[in-house]
Amino acid sequence: MASIREVAKEAGVGVGTVSRALNGNGYVAEETKKRILEIAKRLDYTPNEMARNLSSKRTGIIGIVVPDIENPFWGRYLKYVEIGLYNHGFKSLICNTIGVSNREQDFIDFLKRKAIDGIIVASHSLNDEAYLNLKQPVVSFERDMGPSIPQVCSNHGQGGRFAAEKLLKAGCKQVIQLGGTYNGRTPADERHHEFKRVMEAAGAHVTTIEMSWDMVEYDHYRKIMESYMELFTKVDGIFTADIGAYFCLAFAKKNGIKVPEELKIIGFDGLEITRMSDPNITTIVQDIPVLARISVECMIDMLKGKKPKAKYLVDVSVQEGGTV
Repeated sequence: MASIREVAKEAGVGVGTVSRALNGNGYVAEETKKRILEIAKRLDYTPNEMARNLSSKRTGIIGIVVPDIENPFWGRYLKYVEIGLYNHGFKSLICNTIGVSNREQDFIDFLKRKAIDGIIVASHSLNDEAYLNLKQPVVSFERDMGPSIPQVCSNHGQGGRFAAEKLLKAGCKQVIQLGGTYNGRTPADERHHEFKRVMEAAGAHVTTIEMSWDMVEYDHYRKIMESYMELFTKVDGIFTADIGAYFCLAFAKKNGIKVPEELKIIGFDGLEITRMSDPNITTIVQDIPVLARISVECMIDMLKGKKPKAKYLVDVSVQEGGTV
């Protein structure tokens, strides 16, 4: 493997010119840059990433903390965030916090020790105070950590209103919604607050079965169905996350409840699972690629010393299906 000096000698330029051409930092004439890249490829030159990071005082790594990688929403979000960071020259260090203690604190410690350059955090296992005095970039996804830390989230109030309007138009009067902890820290709570407000303003009755943010696993939804079986047979509408909607549809089929004739179901997230069921599930779609892109762009701007907005709100949309 050749050294950077050998590439420079072969190209007839200085080491600094080679470095600028390979890193994309600073001006290099296009013809010279093309020649350098061709020579580097021919000589099998690979830049010393560790040395490059030391010179820039960065690790080139961003930490991403989510509740549960197994949940398809978080899996899809991570996919787009990882790709986005990679396209900006950064690697990702990923963890989930459910079932593993101290993972979120570990990533904060990494940041303090400058083992990573920033954190995109979507978990709630620590109090917000743990982040407030950090000098390195922190981006909050779907978590309100105060005005000093930028927040990226969907327009959940809009989503709750869309869901309520769909069920009301379908004639629903007795409905259940799964979720809504009302802890003030999770923007997703706003969807349930707005859903309840719009439904009740139209004269419908809403029963809320609260679910903590960290209780969104498949088995938990199954247990909810079993625990509230009698209640579910007495309503004409259900609003829940997509995984819950899928379980509600399966429960209805098992118990001979016709969907959508006797029971309307509307989900929230817009996951692929909603298009795999029969019938397809009507759902409110979060624009995950856009949410991920804004999370990445916000982090990159902060690393460049730019001050981001306090909050980035992304609109949702309705995916029509056969359950409403």
